[in-house]
Amino acid sequence: VQLQASGGGLVQAGGSLRLSCAASGRTFSSYSMGWFRQAPGKEREFVAAISWSAGSSYYADSVKGRFTISRDNAKNTVYLQMNSLKPEDTAVYCCAAGSIYSTNWSGYSYWGQGTLVTVSS
Repeated sequence: VQLQASGGGLVQAGGSLRLSCAASGRTFSSYSMGWFRQAPGKEREFVAAISWSAGSSYYADSVKGRFTISRDNAKNTVYLQMNSLKPEDTAVYCCAAGSIYSTNWSGYSYWGQGTLVTVSS
C-alpha cells in the first residue's frame, strides 16, 4: 500500500483544515488507518485511528471533539477534518495503514509522507 497525504497549510487559530490520505492498492479497505503528527523537537504523537469498516474510531484526548477521522473505501481515501485549530496543533501530519487498529505507531506497516500544518496565533 502506498499512501499520499495532502491538505496541509497555514491557518489561523480557530480555523479548519481537512487532510486527505489517498491509498493505492486494492486492499485499502482491509486496513485500519491512523493519523500521527510530529511537531519540531517532539516525538511522534497519535492523533486518530479508524477501523477498516469505519465502525470504530479513536482520538487522542488533545484533539477529541475538534478532529474527525473518516474514510471512503470506494475512493481509497481517509480524511482528517480538523476544526478549532490551535497553535499547538502545528506539526507534520502523517497517515498510516496497518492490519491492527491501534494508537501505537508500531501497529502500522505503511506510512505516507507528511503534510505540514501550521496554525498561527
